[in-house]
Amino acid sequence: MKPLHLQLETSNFRKRLKRLHYPLEVILLTVRWYVAYSLSLRNLEEMMAERGIEVDHSTVHRWVIRFVPLLENAFGKRKRPVGRSWRMDETYVKVGAQWKYLYRAVDRHGQTVDFLLCAHRDRAAAQRFFRQAIGRNGEPHTVTIDKSGGNLAALKSLNAGRETPITIRQVKYLNNVVEQDHRAIKRLIRPMMGFRNFRCARIILSGIELNEMNASHP
Repeated sequence: MKPLHLQLETSNFRKRLKRLHYPLEVILLTVRWYVAYSLSLRNLEEMMAERGIEVDHSTVHRWVIRFVPLLENAFGKRKRPVGRSWRMDETYVKVGAQWKYLYRAVDRHGQTVDFLLCAHRDRAAAQRFFRQAIGRNGEPHTVTIDKSGGNLAALKSLNAGRETPITIRQVKYLNNVVEQDHRAIKRLIRPMMGFRNFRCARIILSGIELNEMNASHP
């Protein structure tokens, strides 16, 4: 699969991009660096200046917010199937002055299944995540979770009426793979010093997750 920053160039989205003041290749490369490495916007401003490209860090931020949704749409059409044994958990992400919740699942091999940023950590949020993940990836055979009552209640609700219910496991050590994956995501967002608002957080986290998924594909 092509690198994430090249996928947009061969898609139908290119014809929709008008009045760009920088080469598209430069914009996509800068966006990819932001979501792929532990870099701040000012780091990228300096790196571009060293290459003879004068661009303000606020412009880089606008590029990320504008182009990540296009990349997300392009990648969604090419996402490879994931395994049917999922490890699901949620982690904390600071948005403004408040903590929000990033729901995530990986398969047994550590490949990202899906992700969803939510304002609350409860049964409704977990149900929303599972419905989205199943809609995009098909039903899992098994889901491993921690001792969260909300996650358990969400899975039991989804199982209601199913002829073949999803097997639910609450085994903490089996969830180490998704907890380690949380750390990788947090390492990338640390230089960002939190997110301005919920919309920016959702878009930037999507870019990070999509890059991680793309990197795991041969």
